[in-house]
Parts: sequence; C-alpha cells; structure tokens
Amino acid sequence: MAFSLSPSYAYFSPHLIPKTNKSRYSFVIAASSTTNAPLPGRKLRAAVIGGGPAGSSAAEALAAGGVETFLFERSPSTAKPCGGAIPLCMLEEFSIPLHLIDRHVTKMKIISPSNLTVDFGAKTLKSHESIPMLRREVLDSFLRSRAQSRGANLIHALVTAVDLPASSSAPYIIHHTINNSRHTLTVDVVIGADGAHSRVAKSIKAGDYACAIAFQERIKLPDDKMEYYKDLAEMYVGNDVSPDFYAWVFPKCDHVAVGTGTVRSKKDIKQYQRGIRERAKHKINGGKVIKVEAHPIPEHPRAVRVQGRVALIGDAAGYVTKCSGEGIYFAAKSGRICGEGIVKASEGGRRMVSEGDLRREYLRKWDDEYLNTYRFLDLLQKVFYGSNWGREALVELCGDEYVQRMTFDSYLYKKLAEGNRFEDVKMVLKSVSSLVRCKIVGNEMEALKL
Repeated sequence: MAFSLSPSYAYFSPHLIPKTNKSRYSFVIAASSTTNAPLPGRKLRAAVIGGGPAGSSAAEALAAGGVETFLFERSPSTAKPCGGAIPLCMLEEFSIPLHLIDRHVTKMKIISPSNLTVDFGAKTLKSHESIPMLRREVLDSFLRSRAQSRGANLIHALVTAVDLPASSSAPYIIHHTINNSRHTLTVDVVIGADGAHSRVAKSIKAGDYACAIAFQERIKLPDDKMEYYKDLAEMYVGNDVSPDFYAWVFPKCDHVAVGTGTVRSKKDIKQYQRGIRERAKHKINGGKVIKVEAHPIPEHPRAVRVQGRVALIGDAAGYVTKCSGEGIYFAAKSGRICGEGIVKASEGGRRMVSEGDLRREYLRKWDDEYLNTYRFLDLLQKVFYGSNWGREALVELCGDEYVQRMTFDSYLYKKLAEGNRFEDVKMVLKSVSSLVRCKIVGNEMEALKL
C-alpha cells in the first residue's frame, strides 16, 4: 500500500522516542563451527527466493560483491497489488530512473468517517518535493534486470522446498520446477524474499504471524476525471472502508488504483471495497475496471528472521509498517543490508558465512535502525485506527502544518526529522485533546442513534 499520512511520531519526534534497550534487543552471536572457512576454487553460492524489491536488491548487492547469486522468481509478469508510493529519497538511494515514475503526487486529501476533508501537503511540500507513484510490475522488472546485469543468475521457477543441511558446512538444496520439470540447486546461503506466505520461512520454522489483506481495483477513468487525479492521492478512513486500516485512491500512469486493507475482518474485504467505491463514486463514476488484485500483507516483523545460513527479508520478514502500510522502501533496504552484510562477512564471496554473521551484519543493523519505528507505528495504529472517533481525531491532527511538515520530512527522506521541543509538546497535547473531544462527540452521536 505504501503511503504515509499519519502523525508519525516514530519518525519526526526524536524527543518522544525511547532509546533502544541494547541489552534487550541485542543478539547473542553464536560461534561458527566453520570459523568462516575459505572456499578454495569457488565463490560463496547464494539463492535469493523472490524477485520483488527485497529479493532483487539483495541479489544485486550479492552479485556486485562477488557472491555467486541465483535469483528465483516464479512469475516475472505479475506483481504484488500495491499503492505504489515510494519515498523521494529512494530515487537517489536506489538509482531509480525518473522514467519509471508514473505520477509525482504533490497534493493529498485525507477524508474522515464524517467526510471531513483535510488537504495534506499543499502548503507544506516544498517546490522540489513530491511523492513518486509507480507500478510495481514496472519497478520489479527494472530491479530484477539490474540485478541480472550485475551478475545475478535469474531463474524463472517455482521454488517448492528447501532442504536444510545436515551440518554447519553442508549445502542447502533448493527444489524448484521449470516448465513442470523438477530441478535442484545446492547453495551455501538462502535469502527468503518470497512474501507473506514464505516457503523459506516455513522451511526454517520461523513461525506464523498475523496478515492483513489488501484488495485493489485498477480503474481507467474518463480523461476529465483522470485530470483531477493527475497529481492527487486520496486516503479514506472509517468503519465503512476498513475497521482497522484505510482505503485509497492513488493515481497511476493512465488509471487510478482504488483499494482497501484489513487484518481484523479479511472475509469482509469486498464489503469494504464497495465502501471505498461508494465514498469516491462521484469522482470515479464512468471508470472501467481493468484489473482486480488481492494480496496478503504482514502485520509485524517475524520473531525468527535468521536461522542457520537463512535470512528473511521484505514481506517474508514482516517489514511492512503499521499506520501507513509502507513496504517498498523497507523491502529494498532490508535486501540491500542483508546482501551487503553477506558480502562483508564472506570477504567478497571467498569465505563461508555463519548464522552469527547474518545476525551481526544484517539483523542487528536492521533492528538498530528501524525496530523502534515499527513499534511506535504499531502503537499509533492502535490509538487512531481502532474507532471512528479515533479516525476523526487523526484527520483533525493532519490539518496541523507542523504535523504535516514533520511527517513529510520523515517519510520523504527516511530520517528522524529534528522537531522543536515546544512544538512537540503542543502536538502531544493537541493529540490528547482531539482524541478526547472526538470520543465525546462520537458517544453523543451513538446516543442520538439509540
């Protein structure tokens, strides 16, 4: 879904974020029985399962760093349903060509259950700033091709099973099918980037986690209505469109993506899709549905993300944020950190790696950088998305220019924006005031209904 229109205290208020408890979150680095043994006559062999932003970024880093890399992708022509928003910093950080971007969104609207509408960004985005919107099938194809150009071996195949090694130095065996023909491949390291229902995660018994479902229709609009959405994205909240998340209308190259998501009531997802279509009907009437998509979205990071010489990244690791549902940047970032970590630990593919290496060079770095962000956004979702009065308070807060500027600074550049202590305190007090007032109004409205 990948959009962020919430008061993201986890990003922009460093004064409000507790310091990471290193003793609690640090990992015990197990000693490797192989002691990073050299690999005479060959390079370290790595299999990356899944060719989305996470897998492709990992494969690119591995191949460029000297590791013999195999990138498995089952369906290159398809892509995960996704809003398609990426932070501005990703263009430079991941060298994304501008021609891949469908729209540069400079205007947002967030619409409450009572249809209170707040313009988000019109006054706070700087002249050179925008939120890039793209199609996942375009981005994914580009990233896979680039990984291949750096030396990764792209294999169009369905991975059916991963056999674990009998010893710390024995290989993993990747079972896969190509055109209904069975094949195997032996490798030293496995990276699971195969989504929320990851087979790699199951192979290492990484445990279950809660998943949301995202449902999206791509709708081709008449020219005049498409003109309205040329640089505008909309976000709707309310029990009619989702009991615990939000719905969206995001612009693409020649159509809009209209969708919603929920974890609490997945069986009712089509009802919520009807809700967003009803809320936006006067803007999308006359449009033609050209594609319908649905996909599971992880709700939190897995408890087990490294086991032996296997690492999980992207959706397979659970790297989708609460509140915003953002996952593209974090998927690509986790893949790059993991790939570069393996290159470093293996000295450019010349030595074997261990579980301790993966924990130190990948997992610890990831958690130190992002774990508190996920925890705070989880808390914010519970506060603001659990009821209609909470959502009314959310929209009210989003009208505050300080909230908007700090949210954009954190979202666009993926850095903690240095807030003002006095403004931070005012923001917290305003949040409490909005929540209390909206709850009182909501209770009065319910009483009137009764």
